[in-house]
Amino acid sequence: MFKVILLVVIAVIAAVLIYAAAQPDTFQVQRSAVIQATPEKIFPFLNDFNKWQSWSPWEKKDPTMKRSFSGPASGVGAVYGWDGNSEVGQGRMTITTSTPSSKVALDLEFLKPFQITNQVEFTLQPEGNGTKVIWVMKGSSPFVAKVMRVFMDMDGMVGKDFETGLINLKAQSEK
Repeated sequence: MFKVILLVVIAVIAAVLIYAAAQPDTFQVQRSAVIQATPEKIFPFLNDFNKWQSWSPWEKKDPTMKRSFSGPASGVGAVYGWDGNSEVGQGRMTITTSTPSSKVALDLEFLKPFQITNQVEFTLQPEGNGTKVIWVMKGSSPFVAKVMRVFMDMDGMVGKDFETGLINLKAQSEK
């Protein structure tokens, strides 16, 4: 009986590993919202990390996290570092592209609980009387991340935070 249970456990583990290995080497999470404000009004909230506290969903998950800012106040080269609780971890963001009123891109580096770097991009597109804000995060999926994705839905987890962030950004921008 013990051998049968052991063989079943080994077969399940092997199936999970094979399934994980077949997953894509990259991932992408994307959400968008239309905000009734001009791109010029929304852009500073994205381009200046000091303004992220007013809308970022992670700021509320750990209001006591340590924050640091370096480089220019906004735009390319601006850096925001954080060290917080288990929900926000530790990391830093660096703005790599800043095209006034249309695009902000950044490198997002997580240091804890695990090290990984992703790319994030905000695109602002005029739409009717407002602006469509598209928030995209993409990155590579090493094998360990693929195994984790078998049990966790990255799009569902991070996507909910993006949705909350866009609601917060909308509230701030439409004031």
